[in-house]
Amino acid sequence: MPLSWTEIKARAIAFSREWSAETRETAEAKSFWDAFFNVFGLSRRAAPGP
Repeated sequence: MPLSWTEIKARAIAFSREWSAETRETAEAKSFWDAFFNVFGLSRRAAPGP
């Protein structure tokens, strides 16, 4: 079931707060993308590639 825009917005706000102070870009890259795709209810592995 797709997420509602309200749920996506709530997840996006939580995501931005969680990652706002991150400074270790290389070390946290995969975790960042996992969390980002979770905003939309997706898995990084399930997202289509180029």
